[in-house]
Amino acid sequence: MNPVVSIIMGSASDLPVMKKAAAFLDEAGVPFEMLALSAHRTPEAVERFAKYAEGRGVKVIIAAAGMAAHLCGVIASMTVVPVIGVPVSSTLDGIDALLSIVQMPPGVPVATVGINGALNAAILAVQMLSVNDKELRDKLINYKEGLKTKIINANDELKAVSYRHKTN
Repeated sequence: MNPVVSIIMGSASDLPVMKKAAAFLDEAGVPFEMLALSAHRTPEAVERFAKYAEGRGVKVIIAAAGMAAHLCGVIASMTVVPVIGVPVSSTLDGIDALLSIVQMPPGVPVATVGINGALNAAILAVQMLSVNDKELRDKLINYKEGLKTKIINANDELKAVSYRHKTN
């Protein structure tokens, strides 16, 4: 089984955020890999990864980075594989990482999700992959239907909450 999604982290300390992406991909049945690569500490390894990702069958890259957050853009600069950036909150509440990822120069786009938004990154990756995969598309449809059900159930639970002046 070869990975079609790569989850790249600047270090293993990003795993608590990125495990949500891994869990979603796993549940969807999407083969993925997880690697720690640093744009600043292992630039040669990042370059090797980015240049050979497509040839290995990787179709989407989810890259997480905090602070200066160069990892996402560096990878995007070396491949045509779509890169989804996940800004990780480590300093400045993640605003520094968000701005570093979202403010890419023309020609080097990085799709960017919210701070610590690994789950949304995985959902976006699966949406990209499902363009040509009906089975994966059906899984997404079921997932989104499940989101509706959660809200309906939440409203049912809220009906049972009692306050003196609550009207519903």
